[in-house]
Amino acid sequence: MEEFKSCNLDYFPENILIDVLSFLSVRELVRAGRVCKRWKRLVKDQRLWRFVDLTAWKGVTSRILWVLLRQYLGCGLRCLRLRGLLLSARGGTFLSESWLKALATKCPRLSKLYLLHADLRSLSSCQVLPPSLKVLELRGCELPRSFFNQALPSSPAQERAEATSSVGAQRQGQDKKGKKLGSPSGIPIETLVLNNVPSFTDQHLQSLISWERLHRLELRDTFRVTANGLRNCAAKEGVCGVEGLYRLKFLEIGITGRQGYQLQMASLGLGAGWLGLEELRLGGKEVGPGLLCASRLKDLKSLCLWACTLSEMQIVRSCRMLRGLCQLEFLDVTFQPRQGPPVLEGEGGGEEEQEGEEAADEESSNEDNKAQDMNDPIPSLRRSLAVLLPSCALVFTNCSIQINAD
Repeated sequence: MEEFKSCNLDYFPENILIDVLSFLSVRELVRAGRVCKRWKRLVKDQRLWRFVDLTAWKGVTSRILWVLLRQYLGCGLRCLRLRGLLLSARGGTFLSESWLKALATKCPRLSKLYLLHADLRSLSSCQVLPPSLKVLELRGCELPRSFFNQALPSSPAQERAEATSSVGAQRQGQDKKGKKLGSPSGIPIETLVLNNVPSFTDQHLQSLISWERLHRLELRDTFRVTANGLRNCAAKEGVCGVEGLYRLKFLEIGITGRQGYQLQMASLGLGAGWLGLEELRLGGKEVGPGLLCASRLKDLKSLCLWACTLSEMQIVRSCRMLRGLCQLEFLDVTFQPRQGPPVLEGEGGGEEEQEGEEAADEESSNEDNKAQDMNDPIPSLRRSLAVLLPSCALVFTNCSIQINAD
């Protein structure tokens, strides 16, 4: 017993201590590093700094970000979640270009960046972000007009140097410039998620055409995006070949409803065709207009409808032209009850009495099934879609049936 009383954390292997420390938040990790020299060394282990979430730490300033970057963040960082000062009474500059450049230098493997309530109007362009980013998610942020533009304004000295240099020097300069920007093709971001960003407009959407690696775009509660903006960016055949967002494979458009904003019905822009688009998600008030135009998407393979109210007839009419659909998913959908002729009590009652009790039981069970189908549209919808789309997988998640007072 005396041996167990004298046992402390110093006897634990470092791998076990690191596993225990991984359950702490960033703020608690920083405090744990002040216990002793051994814990300070363990806290700086890069296995603890692969996924850093600072959204729960309110009041994170630029000074705290510099301390974290200089002492803790390193080559092990993969995902970073930050909470800005847009809704804070302190205000001030949260993200600076100098800190982003230092982040790109010290964390070359950072692939996902999530910004919540951040004011990005002090940044010139998204090209100041780390060039290793693959996923960029913005929620409740403020954007400048030229944030998604690919080309950065060059200085007069650079323009003179490019004008006086030879062809070989120009190629070397372009290679060096491409390395600074992250890749020879420009912005390397592959997935862009915009959630409740009111400052995102058609002009920002038009700037995404120059992104050569963007294949996934999620627009949620972007109230200023219009149908004309989507039509102008649609992937379609042009004079010089395919134009627009032709590299896009996944698109999500959803409006959950908000007071004070006019509904633009941006999903009507899907009627332009959108060549190459394979996955589509429609949510909220964009489901109705989007289903009217989804039949024109020739390459569509997967369709997901979420947070809306639909009827069986509306779904069947929209899916008649989607013969190549492989998966149809309903998420948090409220189905309207079927509207059909009522079942009369006297129907089937004039048969002969010679059939016996077994026939009467079968008739009663059939009438019960018909009554259930009249109230529940899901079984009937499954049968209808099985005929229209025999090779399509149907997924129902957290769906319900609307009950009328009548």
